[in-house]
Amino acid sequence: MLINNIGNNNYELYFCADRKMTFDFNVNFTPYLVLVKQRKMINKSLIFRVLFFISILSFSVSLNGQVSPDAGKALFKENCASCHNKNMKDKLTGPALAGYAENWADYPEEDLYKWIRNSSAMIAEGHPRATELWKEWSPTVMTSFPNLKDDEIASILAYVDGVSNGTYGPKKPDATASAAGGQKDEGSNSFLFITLFVILALLALVLARIVSNLNHMAQVKDGVAPSRQASLLDTLTSKGVVGFLIFALVVLGGYTTVNNAIDLGRQQGYQPEQPIKFSHVTHAGIQKIECQYCHDGARRSKHSVIPAANTCMNCHKAVKKGSKYGTAEISKIYASIGYDPIGDKYIENYDAMSQEEIEKLYKGWIGTQYMETNGVEKLGSAGERVVKEQWEGIVSSLTNKQKKKIQGPIEWVRIHNLPDHVYFNHAQHVSVGKVECQQCHGAIEEMEVVEQYSPLSMGWCINCHRETEVQFLDNEYYKSYTTYHEEFKKDRDARKGVTVEEIGGLECQKCHY
Repeated sequence: MLINNIGNNNYELYFCADRKMTFDFNVNFTPYLVLVKQRKMINKSLIFRVLFFISILSFSVSLNGQVSPDAGKALFKENCASCHNKNMKDKLTGPALAGYAENWADYPEEDLYKWIRNSSAMIAEGHPRATELWKEWSPTVMTSFPNLKDDEIASILAYVDGVSNGTYGPKKPDATASAAGGQKDEGSNSFLFITLFVILALLALVLARIVSNLNHMAQVKDGVAPSRQASLLDTLTSKGVVGFLIFALVVLGGYTTVNNAIDLGRQQGYQPEQPIKFSHVTHAGIQKIECQYCHDGARRSKHSVIPAANTCMNCHKAVKKGSKYGTAEISKIYASIGYDPIGDKYIENYDAMSQEEIEKLYKGWIGTQYMETNGVEKLGSAGERVVKEQWEGIVSSLTNKQKKKIQGPIEWVRIHNLPDHVYFNHAQHVSVGKVECQQCHGAIEEMEVVEQYSPLSMGWCINCHRETEVQFLDNEYYKSYTTYHEEFKKDRDARKGVTVEEIGGLECQKCHY
């Protein structure tokens, strides 16, 4: 829109290239242009203010709490997973969460939220459901989460419901989804945020053009109008817009840098493929092998230690075929340690053997087992293919760019790795604190492929130390804490337990000495 003075206080108002309106300035538009002149100084910074407001609005929209099972999954892992089974149907340190709605159906929803935030307060108040749970699970105290917002609790409950009834989690793609190229991620809000951002960006452009036109009208009134009106490109490259973009980049860069620094080295959900397909479901679940039989360092040292192949051989000298993979994975153990399964003996001078000799030995073993299993006298093409594939699996699993020979330790991929400046002692927690492995590592007996279950963040550890009660009585390690023992003897109702925090578990030097 342009205004052109044609003399005698008459003006032409151009709405587009081929349409114009002639009017008497004094009669029709004086009040309007007086208002424009009053706002002249404000308009110079209006673009920046509008864009700044829109950026804050966008940021607040993105951070605004929304009930989402995806958000609930992250919150569950960070706050609940150490005590509650992730399948929601089995008990762990705490009760199974499936069916919570029926258990709390006789009480207002606010009571359930209050229980999640501070269960101890509800027990002290004598709430019927809280008292019932306390009688069932005492002396285990539920961790308090006073900082959880309503929408965060609702997201956790939505995740619990979804896992319980099977509506949340990986699903088998149907034919329609496969034809369309996969399933749609219904839990993601990315599309909504992108749409809102586009709408707000278009609104910002419209407001920017309005401000530009207002400025031009004010300049025409003052007789200082430029030779041409500022174009959209001029608006986008103005000092206000450029300054705002620089400001936004600094804020976004700082926000991203801080978040990445906080997450440095943290890899919750990390589930790498291992050189040998070791199934914890088979060993710890079905066979009920204790965690500390293999990870025996957990009870006596800082590290839990990765079991050496000789620990595997305690069983697999007798068990030579796996229930799921046959000879494929167990043969890798034999090849790494130098065990001859045909002769049932360890090979002398195994390190000096050539790769050709090793290949002949284990191909012979694999072929023999194949013929016995299938009841044939010759391998045939199918048997030869099996022998070739299993041998290639041995080579790829036990060698790499640095390790050229098959002989030598199995190079497992590390999953849990704390920063160098953090001190953590397994024996302190396992032998002294009597902490179950599942409290930090999840239901390991249900993991076919192990993943990092807990966040292992500083906040997660501190929260655990604040809420977890140690097994204080009848524990030799805590006999030196005479004050607490005297309090127990004096009044068991007043002193019901001792948390890790009370014995110095939050002192910085304990973990960062």
